[in-house]
Amino acid sequence: MAPLPPRGLVPSLLWCLSLFLSLPGPVWLQPSPPPHPSPRAEPHPCHTCRALVDNFNKGLERTIRDNFGGGNTAWEEEKLSKYKDSETRLVEVLEGVCSRSDFECHRLLELSEELVENWWFHRQQEAPDLFQWLCSDSLKLCCPSGTFGPSCLPCPGGTERPCGGYGQCEGEGTRGGSGHCDCQAGYGGEACGQCGLGYFEAERNSSHLVCSACFGPCARCTGPEESHCLQCKKGWALHHLKCVDIDECGTEQATCGADQFCVNTEGSYECRDCAKACLGCMGAGPGRCKKCSRGYQQVGSKCLDVDECETVVCPGENEKCENTEGGYRCVCAEGYRQEDGICVKEQVPESAGFFAEMTEDEMVVLQQMFFGVIICALATLAAKGDLVFTAIFIGAVAAMTGYWLSERSDRVLEGFIKGR
Repeated sequence: MAPLPPRGLVPSLLWCLSLFLSLPGPVWLQPSPPPHPSPRAEPHPCHTCRALVDNFNKGLERTIRDNFGGGNTAWEEEKLSKYKDSETRLVEVLEGVCSRSDFECHRLLELSEELVENWWFHRQQEAPDLFQWLCSDSLKLCCPSGTFGPSCLPCPGGTERPCGGYGQCEGEGTRGGSGHCDCQAGYGGEACGQCGLGYFEAERNSSHLVCSACFGPCARCTGPEESHCLQCKKGWALHHLKCVDIDECGTEQATCGADQFCVNTEGSYECRDCAKACLGCMGAGPGRCKKCSRGYQQVGSKCLDVDECETVVCPGENEKCENTEGGYRCVCAEGYRQEDGICVKEQVPESAGFFAEMTEDEMVVLQQMFFGVIICALATLAAKGDLVFTAIFIGAVAAMTGYWLSERSDRVLEGFIKGR
């Protein structure tokens, strides 16, 4: 059994604090579990090779003047020319090509290390572009700009302006991809050379195309105005070069459930649930029902709740009927509560009285106070109202009352709160 809290404000606060500190750790103090990282897409090998070459070139720039900072210029130039193409410099550059965590870079460097050494010692003069020689010609991981796929075919629109400059050629520069143009908003066609759905040609010349948006519901148009429509988007009908909303709810295009009704919207429609009182409906509310649900009845043009309690008698003893929306329920009458499926009378605890919980010692103190008050009262009367004796009487009563209340302060306050 859990220990009861001590009486009194300060002891109770200390007890609560000690209990709080003894808990294993509040939920709000416990660290939340780390989120599961989403799987990272592996970069295309061409991109890895390009990054490797870029870091290699940065390493060349970093080491071009290493260990040479002044002095005999002729001697330095002689030493520098030897260091420029030395194996020592190559090793220093390769050490900084890949970061420690870049597994793909390390794997590619391991596969191509002999090729890099071959280029460094024998092919630099005839093939100064390491990216072209390594990534495109030797490893065949990359394609020239504007081309894609295993055979490096030209992207739609040509290699100079892939996708007309208004889109991205899928797989461009790599040995993969489909070459399909992912056009910018407003542009379409195989090479993004046309205006897309909902746009019109605002300007065009041999190398330039500007597509602007049509009026809202227009799918094809000749200009930005409402009356410039040539074709409408789904949910709209063309009428005198304007797009007019189709009321799907008045046609067979709308498909709503048996307990739903149709609401027309611009270019579409919505299906909303009927009122609870309805068994099928033509609109919102209990006044648009086709039939009334069970527990409701037709009153005028509306389906209203039936008060079953006017006719239903709850079978259980000490039960009463309580009407609900569309039904009823049997609950215990006032003064009774549910217990094991039956309604039993609630037991009201009897008042124990203010002096019921007093100990024998407290009763002795109270008796002493009572007799002390009597003695002081008699002394005051004997003094015929003398102010000195009156002050002594009040002080004595206050002292005895303070002493008694200090011993029973918690109990007295609790008794008064409970009406004892």
